[in-house]
Amino acid sequence: MVFYDGCSIFVLFIPYTFSYAELKAGTDDFSPINKLGEGGFGPVYKGMLSDARAVAVKQLSVASHQGKSQFVAEIATISAVQHRNLVKLYGCCIEGDKRLLVYEYLENNSLDQALFGNKTLFLDWSTRFEICLGVARGLTYLHEESRVRIVHRDVKASNILLDSDLVPKISDFGLAKLYDDKKTHISTRVAGTIGYLAPEYAMRGHLTEKADVFGFGVVALEIVSGRSNSDSSLEDDKVYLLEWAWQLHEDNRGLELVDPSLSTCNESEAKRVIDVALLCTQTSPNLRPPMSRVVAMLSGDIEVTPVTTKPGYLTDWKFSDSTTFLSADASTSNTDQSTQFSSSAGTTQLSDPNYTPVNVSASMLGEGR
Repeated sequence: MVFYDGCSIFVLFIPYTFSYAELKAGTDDFSPINKLGEGGFGPVYKGMLSDARAVAVKQLSVASHQGKSQFVAEIATISAVQHRNLVKLYGCCIEGDKRLLVYEYLENNSLDQALFGNKTLFLDWSTRFEICLGVARGLTYLHEESRVRIVHRDVKASNILLDSDLVPKISDFGLAKLYDDKKTHISTRVAGTIGYLAPEYAMRGHLTEKADVFGFGVVALEIVSGRSNSDSSLEDDKVYLLEWAWQLHEDNRGLELVDPSLSTCNESEAKRVIDVALLCTQTSPNLRPPMSRVVAMLSGDIEVTPVTTKPGYLTDWKFSDSTTFLSADASTSNTDQSTQFSSSAGTTQLSDPNYTPVNVSASMLGEGR
């Protein structure tokens, strides 16, 4: 398969294809016992290949799959993108109307499960810091180092999986858009998760790699605090993690954000992560650093650029929880964005009703998801 990236021509090989019979046998005929979960595009099963590899098999629904040539092209692109901090795609199955994706199986579930789910794992500070660095390195590869530049579009804690050594691996870049280096991408197909969406992408469909940087900033704050970006069970000033983080920052009490369940914490590292996260979640994409610079700041190789301006989306917007955003009036008030809210794997996502890309939710690629 020949691919042109705007500068040169290179070849992507056809991805490895599994037979349907092999995947059917490896999942015990897609037994409910092996079902890991189900998202908007089909169920996911744990399976065992003939070579004894454990895998996560995503069975795409007939209604959601792309044409064969589009499907193969996307899988070839994803298969070529390999990094220590990205979930590995082993291959696919294309037989008749059947479309399946075969991913490596990750033993320790997703980051959101570890941080604020059933908490069967305890992540100490050093582990959290390494997870933060690993995610940053994975995004740096997607944005700047991969032969094909990729914008993930939905960076969030449930799309980060943990292997047996708690090494983080970013998943779900079946939703990613290939990014043209010479063009600004304006998309009306907003697909992401509320709480992690960059303002320019949520409001105008303006998509660049800086939208991923914003999502990373939110995830970094979740890693430090051990809580989700929105929690209505908390006191009013703590409900929204970004608002609380900025309030603490302005009061010079930033370290109060650190998860109280941690018995010890490297305060200089924690402060560095918080400061980088606040920089990544600036309103203007131009004020957010590229991910390679994020890695350098987290590693201590360069100083963290100070943040002086509270984001406009926190200072200018006032929210009232008395009126639901999903009311009939609200849902028809903005006709410029052809978007709708839908539930996938327990998370609320914005997506174009006519847009059905290959979507392998990371929350489906491990035990208990």
